[in-house]
Amino acid sequence: MAPLTVRRAPYKDFLQPALQSRFASTALVLFIVSYAEALLLSRWDSLLWSWFPLGPTGFRTLAIFSSGLSILVLRIAHYHVGLRTTGSGFHTLRANLSKLSTYETAFWYIVSTCIFCPIFIYSISPSASLRWVSYTSGDRARANERTIFLALYLGACALKQSLDHFIGDVDHLDLGIVFRQLDDNPGSDKPPPSREVRLLIHFPKLVAESAVKSAWVLGFSIVAHLVTPIRSIAYGWTLMFLRPFYNMPRSNILPPTHPLDFWLCVRCVMAGSLLFVVWTAGNTAFSIFMVKTPLKNGQPLSSESKDPNGSLLNGLKSKKPSVQSFAMWELAHIAENLETRRKAIYADIDRPQGPMWTQVYGVCIDVIKSIEVRAEAWGKPPAPPPPAPVEEPRERTAAPIKTDNIFSPERPSTTRSRLRDYAQAEVKELLRGDGQPHKSALNELRPIAKKTWEQTKDNVLTKEQRDALTAENVRSHWKRAVLWSMRSGFVRALFQQQFRTEFAGAVLGTPFAEPMLYVHASNALCQLAVHSLTEDPFGHVHRDVASIICTLTSVIGQIESMKQRFPVHWTDIQGSATCPEVDEVVDALRKGLGQVVASFESFSSELGLTRTELRLAKEAAAKPEPVAPKQQAPAAPKPVQEAKPRVERRISRAEEVPRRRLASKPEMEQVRG
Repeated sequence: MAPLTVRRAPYKDFLQPALQSRFASTALVLFIVSYAEALLLSRWDSLLWSWFPLGPTGFRTLAIFSSGLSILVLRIAHYHVGLRTTGSGFHTLRANLSKLSTYETAFWYIVSTCIFCPIFIYSISPSASLRWVSYTSGDRARANERTIFLALYLGACALKQSLDHFIGDVDHLDLGIVFRQLDDNPGSDKPPPSREVRLLIHFPKLVAESAVKSAWVLGFSIVAHLVTPIRSIAYGWTLMFLRPFYNMPRSNILPPTHPLDFWLCVRCVMAGSLLFVVWTAGNTAFSIFMVKTPLKNGQPLSSESKDPNGSLLNGLKSKKPSVQSFAMWELAHIAENLETRRKAIYADIDRPQGPMWTQVYGVCIDVIKSIEVRAEAWGKPPAPPPPAPVEEPRERTAAPIKTDNIFSPERPSTTRSRLRDYAQAEVKELLRGDGQPHKSALNELRPIAKKTWEQTKDNVLTKEQRDALTAENVRSHWKRAVLWSMRSGFVRALFQQQFRTEFAGAVLGTPFAEPMLYVHASNALCQLAVHSLTEDPFGHVHRDVASIICTLTSVIGQIESMKQRFPVHWTDIQGSATCPEVDEVVDALRKGLGQVVASFESFSSELGLTRTELRLAKEAAAKPEPVAPKQQAPAAPKPVQEAKPRVERRISRAEEVPRRRLASKPEMEQVRG
């Protein structure tokens, strides 16, 4: 009887439930914020119903929560991993104008505003005169312009938040935030603060930023209300919707008085601040709670599968960057902390596509080598498209059919026809102007026109004016004007091309570059190689150690060389040639390479490593010291003599790694034998 085959569950079947539980934590935070805002909007005319959840306060809480929940739905649909590396904001905007997701962002923020606006209006006291209909004289109803302005203001807040959402790339999930918090206090024994504490610490700043945004949008709304025809348009549309329910005047003439006053502005800022707090709190909580180590009850997500290694391998080979990034994160955690799962990877050799280690090595090394491929392709012109296949003309087996009139007699050539043909040939030659002066009359006129222009310019313009009109001066003036406009944050976000994003795109890929994918791939590969000395029962890993060392050495050298040659764009007003994302990847590659070299240095001959390759690997693994600015020129070659002991000390520190576990290594003894 044939053995039963175990179904290998996809990795996303275990990742999605984990993300859903994290989404529940985000929704809980949003619900607490919604309840706090519902308490602020309460009139406090009753000691019980002003705060009791089963009443008006509970209804306001659910409505405000629904307003924020629509934004969380947007985040779930559009979240991505990796830094956006599509160049300037203008290039990004041009590339995304044709995408539906760009308009979905504005749509969901407007939906959120439409849910929040009536809740705020009917929570305010009637003395504020913020109902949709007002009664001025008798029973005649009129549309309330104060309420219309408040609704327009909240709509402007939605557009402002949509623009900030797009420019700030709010949909980005930063997978490296966990490790940066651990590196903030490397010498401290205290654990980093929990996500709830970090969100609580960040909340006052969040409220202050929301108040500033609401005040800025209020100024913009007042100017638009006074200058543009938006007031009359909004008033006419409001009357059109209210006429079926109220006895409204048939004319759309605006009231003579303007609706703006001090208390209306105060209530607008209050409404805008509350709405911005809901949006920002939801987005911040989503970005914090969704980024967790892929564990469930302290165990990797794939541990629940009947085939844990197969499910993990499915995630590593996934085409979706988010799934692959979380799977690589789990692999790095296994390689560093879980001995049982590491041994399972070493011992899994009966897979149809090869041993588990071989497939893991292939995925990780391909991820790391992709950096080298991009570095080699940078600066080279794109390959020309393949030429279109040319169809060879078929050989004619018969003479072409004549199309002239066979009944008309052939006219003899006359002098008039010959003159006409000659004139047509001359006109065609004049218009063609194939670049030869003796064949084109236009070319004969060019020196005369140029000389006339130079004489006119000398007679009309002064020398300073002529110098100012040169191409270099015009270009420099234009650049200065653009750099001056870069002081505005909006212009800078729209047109600036930063070294950080340009270099990250060239090294880590476009349109999104996730540095933690490469960091985790390097950590997983190197940790599995180091622990194989005592845990690999078959000795498969040592066959690929030399390739790992050479690949990491080459990639580090390629990145460092490319960084020295990569230009800083003239619109980058900071002018700082730094890229934290790439530096993070290089540090991880150096750390892993140093660990592998320190563990396998004594077996270099058995692994097939030459002394040159080992020396280059040590130099690549050593972190370069920052070069101090030179105060005086060296008088003697003394610094060159001091460089040697510095390198020797650095190598000796790498050789001081304890090798207690190297005493029992049967697989390496087999290699020596």
